[in-house]
Amino acid sequence: MRDATPVGGFRKKAWGLNVALGLVVAAVVFFVLRSATDESGDVPKAAPSAQPSSADRPAPSAQSSVADRPMIGLADVFPNQVADPAGGTYTKVGAVVLKSCTEPDSVGPLLADYIARGKGCVGEQVALYKDAKNNQFNLAVFTMKDPLDTVKLVTRLGSAPMDYQVGAQAPPPGSGLKTLPPDSGMVQGFTGQGRAMVVGLGQWSDGATRDYQRLVERLTPLLNSVSDRVARYETSP
Repeated sequence: MRDATPVGGFRKKAWGLNVALGLVVAAVVFFVLRSATDESGDVPKAAPSAQPSSADRPAPSAQSSVADRPMIGLADVFPNQVADPAGGTYTKVGAVVLKSCTEPDSVGPLLADYIARGKGCVGEQVALYKDAKNNQFNLAVFTMKDPLDTVKLVTRLGSAPMDYQVGAQAPPPGSGLKTLPPDSGMVQGFTGQGRAMVVGLGQWSDGATRDYQRLVERLTPLLNSVSDRVARYETSP
């Protein structure tokens, strides 16, 4: 596997298309990415989630007033630690604001095209977290200028579960985490919060291609926590 030049403490991980199985529950879309050698054959069911709030469908009159608003602060959206309701914590390994929302090593061509068709993207922020067992969790926040573009992005990505359009960040040296190969097992979830689409990726510490339901359960609290922070910012005066 070849890594690109480090950016903000991350080494961008080369990533490819794997077999994907998807389902939609309320405002959250979950995907499973697994290699052809997966022995378990299990397909996870997404954890129950709250019904979409009014923040997911902003009033047209509010769109112009928020279009030029900066995205949420990096430290605000990605705190150093996030509590796990089941016990323990998720610890931030690193976070960075990318140069654009369509960097080839971080965003697939389909998503890049969707973003280019919209009314503009304020920016993309990414972070890598780990839990006590060194399982890896990537978060990416795409803040669009028009909240309706966010709805379109989540809807389009949810309707094409065979396409893996957001790349996982490889861990930086000294993090204690392995750089996992592209064919590692992975689950992926999307939420829409005002102008922002939040993407969460979860991988076992050894890249195992099994127990996807458990992996969804490990990813969900972190994805929800980040999404809640974005939602509060997007709906604040």
